[in-house]
Amino acid sequence: MRYCKRCCYPENAKPTIIFDEDGVCSGCRYHESRSDADIDWDQREAMLARLMEQTRAEARKRGAPYDCIIPVSGGKDSHFQTWLLTTRYGMNPLLVAFNHTFNTPSGQRNLENLVTRSGCDLLRITPSPCSVRKVSRFMLKRVGDLTWHYHAGIYTVPFQVSARMNIPLIVWGEHGYAELTGMFSIKDFVEFTRWTRKQYDMRGLDVFDVVNDAGNDIELKDMASYIFPSSEDVERVNMRGIYLSNFINWEAKRQTELMIKEWGFAPVTYRRERTFNLYSHIEDHANEVHDYMKFLKFGYGRATDAASREIRLGRLTREEGISLVREYDHVEPSTLSTYLDLYEMDKKEFYALFDAKRDPAIWTRDASGDWALRDACHRQDMDQGHEAFRPAMDAGDHIFAPHNRHLYYNPALPPEPSGDPRLDEPAMKFKVL
Repeated sequence: MRYCKRCCYPENAKPTIIFDEDGVCSGCRYHESRSDADIDWDQREAMLARLMEQTRAEARKRGAPYDCIIPVSGGKDSHFQTWLLTTRYGMNPLLVAFNHTFNTPSGQRNLENLVTRSGCDLLRITPSPCSVRKVSRFMLKRVGDLTWHYHAGIYTVPFQVSARMNIPLIVWGEHGYAELTGMFSIKDFVEFTRWTRKQYDMRGLDVFDVVNDAGNDIELKDMASYIFPSSEDVERVNMRGIYLSNFINWEAKRQTELMIKEWGFAPVTYRRERTFNLYSHIEDHANEVHDYMKFLKFGYGRATDAASREIRLGRLTREEGISLVREYDHVEPSTLSTYLDLYEMDKKEFYALFDAKRDPAIWTRDASGDWALRDACHRQDMDQGHEAFRPAMDAGDHIFAPHNRHLYYNPALPPEPSGDPRLDEPAMKFKVL
């Protein structure tokens, strides 16, 4: 298996990744491209300002109370998107949340904080936990993803609200596929498409693929939150989904620090089992299990994602990143038992589901019949070829510097407890509401 000479990504990274002739991945090249001389961030932000002004003017013409929709979860990005649009551009957004029901106490705390601090209205759609269980269990077996309904819901419900309330513009934060693996170019100004939603976020399945599958008891009513508006409604409302990372020089850590200061966003303070990052995806209780399944399929996980991002930004050396990947990526999360109980499944059945889903390019069976990795980034030699592509280090902002102790878990200098058990203690059980 080839691994990027700059970060920690393997060549089988999903949804897509390309290695150039130098052995550097498309995600690293995308990160470089955001600093190209022909990327004028002032000009792009001026474009965003004009778009917001036009959007406000159109809302006034319609007599609409809301200027746009911001899909939110309560996480760091939700805070920043809302803060940016309300304080800098004077927008009155409607916050729309799809409640997947697998919530953490820290996520609930931060969602409440977002609504309180922003002063914005929140519309939260909560599907039946019974329906969620059926859909989640089916998708675990079908595609190896117990959080399929997360992606299907958050990329559908805002458009359902758009159709019902005649709010054309939906504003997302960063384009995740571009930021991680360089799926698109920064020069493309990529916007939301129904094709990308189905192909990547919904694993190529739509509502009727699921309902018509004879191997489950899922009914159409269970899928109500995942039915995209008709083409007629899309055209009538003139729906449009944009990504702020196309217009501003998006940087999650800097924005998180701003939201901690300005609006009281709160990271967790305990050691997480599958990543050293304390501020990202902390609202998602199933994230550790979801990410572990990625490891079972492709041989890498959330620590690879987080380390690669920090390496590109010069806050971590590749050697340090590889060490963190080795420490975290293989760990079976404690919360796996929570979801096995939910699905009435034992571990043997769970692991058997992945026998046919493991990528043979990275997984093989050893002499005893157990699954073993063929390769890993920590088994690669660090030769001179890697040294040539090493990013410049930001000497003042290493992730384990004392001033970052609340953002990244460092066993030598762990974060100080907040005094709030929702932030200081990992939860084995999720909260529906």
